[in-house]
Amino acid sequence: MKIMKTTVLLAALSGLLLFIGSFWGDGGLVVALVFAGLMNMGAWFFSDKLAIKMARAKPMDESQYPEVHSVVRRLSERAGQPMPRLYISPSPQLNAFATGRSPRHAAVCVNQGLLDALTREELEGVLGHELQHVYNRDVLIGSIAATLAAAITMMARMAFWFGGRDREGGAAGGLLMLILAPLAAILIQSAVSRSRESAADQTGAQLTGDPLALASALRKLEQAHNNPSMWRRGATPAETSAAFSHMYIAAPFGGRALGTFAQLFSTHPPIPKRIAALEQMARSQGQLGPDPYAG
Repeated sequence: MKIMKTTVLLAALSGLLLFIGSFWGDGGLVVALVFAGLMNMGAWFFSDKLAIKMARAKPMDESQYPEVHSVVRRLSERAGQPMPRLYISPSPQLNAFATGRSPRHAAVCVNQGLLDALTREELEGVLGHELQHVYNRDVLIGSIAATLAAAITMMARMAFWFGGRDREGGAAGGLLMLILAPLAAILIQSAVSRSRESAADQTGAQLTGDPLALASALRKLEQAHNNPSMWRRGATPAETSAAFSHMYIAAPFGGRALGTFAQLFSTHPPIPKRIAALEQMARSQGQLGPDPYAG
């Protein structure tokens, strides 16, 4: 169902692009797609190098962090996948991310703050989540969604400023398209990101066999994000840039409660909802008793 949801969302982005393209013509559609594709595929190809640099991360020496290497090696072998490169970021924020264009060109970066705060079981839950982002090709999926969204925005601007083929509604219609088309693209792109986070939670918990460990880690992340004393403390450029927030296991500084409308633009599902889904998964596996609030 999660794969189907992502497919439907990407199809919606494609359909919106074709709709906007019909106002401009095939030539404009091709130009927008090529330009947006080159821009985002370049970002996809160099995503690991760029993200690691922005996180101010350094290679994680196995002699200094043997536990992390041991956990990642065991999970990689269990998944039958190559082991990614490991990095440590000096940030005191509780967070981590995975990047790379394929399992053979992947990197996992863990913040020092996360290592200091989590137990071994919780850390394994987080690393399982991040590894599944790599194995599920989420960096590629995100790049495709970003390409389609950028092309839609570009086409809407072209249609407004230069006029479209057989366009009805004149300037008012063009202005409406200029506002609504990019807004719709952002909403769908955010929904794609949320669906991939939910999928990584589920498949990561399946990889480790311990949904409750990841749920416990996410609970600590939310507590830290809602702690005023932690707000942006020691944050790296990757954490303060909206362009990288979707990569992290939790949106940096994003643990605060959001209104229903604001959640539509969020790249991550609300952490309480993610915890509830993991606890339900644990119940189905007999690892947790019945929900006392159910029924």
